[in-house]
Amino acid sequence: QVQLVESGGGLVQAGGSLRLSCTVSGRTFSRLSMGWFRRAPGKEREFVAAIGWSSDGPSYADSVKGRFTISRANANNIVNLQMNNLQPDDTAVYYCNYVTVGGKNYWGQGTQVTVSS
Repeated sequence: QVQLVESGGGLVQAGGSLRLSCTVSGRTFSRLSMGWFRRAPGKEREFVAAIGWSSDGPSYADSVKGRFTISRANANNIVNLQMNNLQPDDTAVYYCNYVTVGGKNYWGQGTQVTVSS
């Protein structure tokens, strides 16, 4: 089993920044990639960013390119999402995602990000 714990959400004004972190524990030897998804009120969950754990570089949703940066800290099993120039449309619950080589997905409990105009 893999456990994911997110932190760093909160309330920020438009144009501000937040940094989300996801700490991984458990059986992590079959990790393929990690990333972030979000679900805004009344909308489906959508992809935000992801990064491969062996060689693949980061990928981003078009809506966050140039504003969000995903990074990893292998030694600490941590994935960060730096979010700059936040806008009200970024308001959502953000979920950490972990994908195994076998295609199994694990999810964190989510952290709320609220951007006021």
